[in-house]
Amino acid sequence: MRVTRIQAALFSCVLTAGFAAPALAQTPYDGLWNVKIVTKTGSCDPVAQYPMTVTDGKVSAADADVTGSVGNQGHVRVSIRGAYAKGQLSGNAGSGKWNGASAGIPCSGRWEASRQ
Repeated sequence: MRVTRIQAALFSCVLTAGFAAPALAQTPYDGLWNVKIVTKTGSCDPVAQYPMTVTDGKVSAADADVTGSVGNQGHVRVSIRGAYAKGQLSGNAGSGKWNGASAGIPCSGRWEASRQ
């Protein structure tokens, strides 16, 4: 009977740990990233760089108006100061395209990211 109680207690602990895991969820791309944005068309700044943080798949930046996400497979969708970007992260690097406007004039280009 004592073995049954121990087994029940262990089973209970395993179940509790399983339910707690999502609260500690992380994605493979969490961390600090340096993002370089290059304008190819339009009158937006030719080059800009932003440090961005991915936490639980959510993208943020301390000094920029950034919202977006990175999926578990590395798919990126982000809005940066009214511009929209999408692309792909893989390992410690990534790239993609963006589009937006400056004073109502359309701009577009590419972005590159590297994990710090």
